[in-house]
Amino acid sequence: DLGLVFVGRPGEIKGSPWGRKRLRSLDRALARPPQTSLYDFHRHHGGKMVAFAGWSLPVQYTHSHLESHLHTRQHCSLFDVSHMLQTKVFGRDRIKFIESLVVGDIAELKPNQGTLSLFTNERGGIMDDLIVTSTSDQHLYVVSNAGCRDKDFALMKNKVKEMKAAGCDVDLEVSDNALLALQGPAMARVLQAGVSDSLAKLPFMTSAVMSVFGVPGCRVTRCGYTGEDGVEISVPASRAVELAELLLKDSTVWLAGLAARDSLRLEAGLCLYGNDIDESTTPVEASLIWTLGKRRRAAMDFPGASIILAQIKEKPKRKRVGLTSSGPPIRQHMPILSPEGKAIGEVTSGCPSPCLQKNIAMGYVESDYSKLSTALTVEVRKKSCPALVTKMPFVATNYYTVK
Repeated sequence: DLGLVFVGRPGEIKGSPWGRKRLRSLDRALARPPQTSLYDFHRHHGGKMVAFAGWSLPVQYTHSHLESHLHTRQHCSLFDVSHMLQTKVFGRDRIKFIESLVVGDIAELKPNQGTLSLFTNERGGIMDDLIVTSTSDQHLYVVSNAGCRDKDFALMKNKVKEMKAAGCDVDLEVSDNALLALQGPAMARVLQAGVSDSLAKLPFMTSAVMSVFGVPGCRVTRCGYTGEDGVEISVPASRAVELAELLLKDSTVWLAGLAARDSLRLEAGLCLYGNDIDESTTPVEASLIWTLGKRRRAAMDFPGASIILAQIKEKPKRKRVGLTSSGPPIRQHMPILSPEGKAIGEVTSGCPSPCLQKNIAMGYVESDYSKLSTALTVEVRKKSCPALVTKMPFVATNYYTVK
């Protein structure tokens, strides 16, 4: 129910040219994906807009996908990731709240430290992956995927309601900030010119609130989805375009879209929710055991713990692996075959690697075939193409850590 009320003479909507025109306009409006606060900015800069995770986002700009990808690896690029769900969790029971939903040890995080974690269900399936930061401002800052926005918010809202009914102190707030990701080896030099805090004191997966090029109240988190040194900047939506334009004043910074973001994350061996992980995959199958906190494993107090811990002990039937090949590109849903031609799994993500100049992919195979350097084949257009189980990340990551 959209709450729309039409007022006018009979026939003014239906049966008249005026009415048909208005209805067509309304249909377009209702069918249009939501836009981030940078939508007009993207169009102005030549962004080619597509629907992604329910949002209208740029797939690329004036540079080619290949140029954009390599520029990010060699210099730095600016991505609009404002479609991601940003939430804040308040109250003295905020740690208890989030640990009732995720597999990580959030209690052990230092002030302004973050971690990648997973929402899991009672079957051990991954409901979403997310970053949780324990801020020095007495709240948790949570960033999760846009495609799971409604599901994640409902999960958290229902848990808040349940805990409040039990007398707990916890509250949830959705942030309407924009989110900009500046990624690449030149990031620190570019951003340092606009902040007073030393970025040398902000290692990977830590966060701080600061003024960025004169825009106050920005939360800068050293993380990203490219494998490069980078930050994600949560900025008031009303100042997002201003900040983006200020960052672009440095000629090193190019705008980049979804195409480059996907190939960059695949080279870095990072999962895309809905492709490489979903509610049918467990952290053990997905090779994400490292996200399980040691204390949490011992307590077995996260959703699906009994199933997940049993898989660790007994080994899962399938595992996520990296694959490399030459020849035609490997794409999602292509069958993975044993040397004897038996179907043993399926590709979940794949593309030609701009850096390695060969095909890379990830997918799930029966565990017996998951050992590194195992020779397999992938069925590409009914032809078997040789593939090799390969260690991920395919391209070495360059996250900044304090020595």
